[in-house]
Amino acid sequence: MVLNRLQQLAHHVTATAAPPHPFDPLTSAEIDAVVAIIRKEHGALHYNAVTLYEPRKAEMMAWVANPETAPRPVRKADIVAIAPGGKVYDGVVDLESNKILEWKHTPDVQPLITMEDLQEVEHVVRKDPKVIEQCGIIGIPPEDMHKVYCDPWTIGYDERFGSGVRLQQALMYYRPHPDDSQYTYPLDFCPIYNAETKQIIHIDVPPVRRPINKAPPNNYHPASIEQEGGFRKDIKPIHITQPEGVSFEVKGRTIEWQNWSIHVGFNYREGIVLNNITFNDKGNVRPVFWRLSLAEMVVPYGNPEHPHQRKHAFDLGEYGGGYMTNSLSLGCDCKGAIHYMDASFVNRAGASTVIKNAICIHEEDAGILFKHTDFRDESIVVTRGRKLIISHIFTAANYEYCVYWIFHQDGTVQLEIKLTGILNTYAMNPGEDTKGWGTEVYPGVNAHNHQHLFCLRVDPNIDGPNNTAFQVDAVRGPGEVGSAENKYGNAFYAKKTKFNTPREAMSDYDGSTSRTWDMANTNKLNPYSKKPVSYKLVSRDVPPLLPKEGGLVWKRAGFARHAVHVTKYSDDEIHPAGRHVPQTSGEPSQGLPAWIESAGSDCSIDNTDIVLWHTFGLTHFPSPEDYPIMPAEPMTLLLRPRNFFDRNPVLDVPPSYSRTPTQVASGAGACGCKKSDGSSVLVTRRTTQSIGFQSFNVYQSRGQGWLPLIKAGDVMVENLTPSGELRRGDASMRDLKTRLTADVKKALVGVIADLPRTAFVDYYGYTRKVADHGKIYDNVSNEENTFSPDGSDTRPGRKGVTTEDC
Repeated sequence: MVLNRLQQLAHHVTATAAPPHPFDPLTSAEIDAVVAIIRKEHGALHYNAVTLYEPRKAEMMAWVANPETAPRPVRKADIVAIAPGGKVYDGVVDLESNKILEWKHTPDVQPLITMEDLQEVEHVVRKDPKVIEQCGIIGIPPEDMHKVYCDPWTIGYDERFGSGVRLQQALMYYRPHPDDSQYTYPLDFCPIYNAETKQIIHIDVPPVRRPINKAPPNNYHPASIEQEGGFRKDIKPIHITQPEGVSFEVKGRTIEWQNWSIHVGFNYREGIVLNNITFNDKGNVRPVFWRLSLAEMVVPYGNPEHPHQRKHAFDLGEYGGGYMTNSLSLGCDCKGAIHYMDASFVNRAGASTVIKNAICIHEEDAGILFKHTDFRDESIVVTRGRKLIISHIFTAANYEYCVYWIFHQDGTVQLEIKLTGILNTYAMNPGEDTKGWGTEVYPGVNAHNHQHLFCLRVDPNIDGPNNTAFQVDAVRGPGEVGSAENKYGNAFYAKKTKFNTPREAMSDYDGSTSRTWDMANTNKLNPYSKKPVSYKLVSRDVPPLLPKEGGLVWKRAGFARHAVHVTKYSDDEIHPAGRHVPQTSGEPSQGLPAWIESAGSDCSIDNTDIVLWHTFGLTHFPSPEDYPIMPAEPMTLLLRPRNFFDRNPVLDVPPSYSRTPTQVASGAGACGCKKSDGSSVLVTRRTTQSIGFQSFNVYQSRGQGWLPLIKAGDVMVENLTPSGELRRGDASMRDLKTRLTADVKKALVGVIADLPRTAFVDYYGYTRKVADHGKIYDNVSNEENTFSPDGSDTRPGRKGVTTEDC
């Protein structure tokens, strides 16, 4: 680590290597340099953030268009710092001139809460006399205070304390044993922590007390599962390999893959930021998006009782998705051939820190890309696709958010978010009525209703920066049934509504019309459809913000009032809930509502540089299946090309299998699946229904279609249905009488022995239907596959030999 730091510093000082791309996050050396510049002029400070001050769009676009002649954007740093006494300063440092360009005190705001801020609170609450007193009241003796834990949250907003003092609220828990989950033992009181004085200044106590839960632990770690019967024994390994390497190329932080070019950035707040996204359309490199990011989120809880109204976390604006990012592990968080990127941040003392493997980049099979079979002659084409995934995972106290940016070969961009982790829980008495605001997911454990609402920031660049947004609804055509214009009543069409101003563009989702939104370049028409080239936002997980209009959450989370907002581009409008989110009152609302208000009613967003903001998510009514740890729940949205290409853009992806009508007629071979070693193996079964015979055919592909290796002799099978399947009924499986002839078995084993070890023969998926409690050699390990007395296999066969290769 020391050697790495010295090398980074040497690089920074000597500048012998190529300079960083203007969109690259700050390196550790650059962060250290920024802190040194500020410290020299302003002395000791607590550093809240030191991150890239992104180049202004106009100068960056000019440089991207002509990097050889246009001025290279200067590397700058964006700083948030807290001085002794709690004053907040925002600044900008020029890393080329080593000068502070801006330094200003920002009054009446609180910057986000860092991991270091959060970790202090637990130590303080354990020693506070008033907290110890409250623990005693509900049944925790003083000598057990080391078993008391807390999840510190920003206080949100509490009118009793305002915004002038930096505060956190401590959600309290208890662990009987260090390995127990504290969320089974929530405590009923909530201390308030002053981050400046490092003291507990107040404790909120409910009018009805709830003693410590007496239920046994409910855990999810391996030792606990083993005690309760152990893990499943019927899961076989899945190995993902790319013997010839990955199909993407990494140039610095730019990824090139299947015609896509994407710059991958990262910051402390949004996490992954994707810039300058282009698609190479047969030699024409076309701009698609200038910037994509998950810009903000809010998690409002639905219990109206005090102090639960404060539980509405802005996990990005109040804590930072980048700061909370996990260091990812190969084989666990990511499988396959992985490329990782690290993330560099500043700590409170001003030293740079690194999260290793913060970003995971890999490919996955994406299933069928396109397919068609002609029923007339069974000519067929099937092509399998793949996808590129750029991901990070962050932990916000109890919750995990897995963020996947997925690029598809057909020009589609997908954002998928998986929610897992642990429910936020609260104490309840035996038999207590949750009043519908929560669910008892385990004895004494109340999990409150809540929402997860995310805000996607889309800066479109559809064949250029001047774009227009449309709302698109599927509607019935005019005219009554029987009328001349709609005699049979079957007319329907896509109704497009252009957004002319930001105020017009405040749009809600409507599932009844399959509502989508287009971002179009109206200056360029598709030559066939005569419609503007565009990208369509397809999003179905779009619940409304449930807290009521005028309430605290509604005022603070103005971005979540509508599914879509569209604003005219501004370099400084990045964070839809405002730059500094903790302890804002929402009066006035910061971020999007303020920007739209200041733009006025005559601000045009027609055929200009625009930004589309989309709020999506889910509403979670907890249940016992979510506890003690939640199975991941996914949500997804798509950005799909519409009228952007002249035809299907993936016709040039090699087919997995193809036979034309003339090939079928002539009996010619087909283009088939290929393994990386040039060999795939297919085992087929055909049943002669009338006489109850089965034959096995083994084929091997060498790149010129399917070549027969062996046609085994007929195998007589009893207890087959007319369709060739096993009869089912009383003891029919148990008493199954089948015979696999020695010749067939010998032939199969012989073929297997001669095949490359990397070939995969799945005769097992079929011979299970004709084996009489016998044994067949496994094609890979040469060990024996055994069938149980009831005729079922004791280890499931690897069916679909070619599906993983096609």
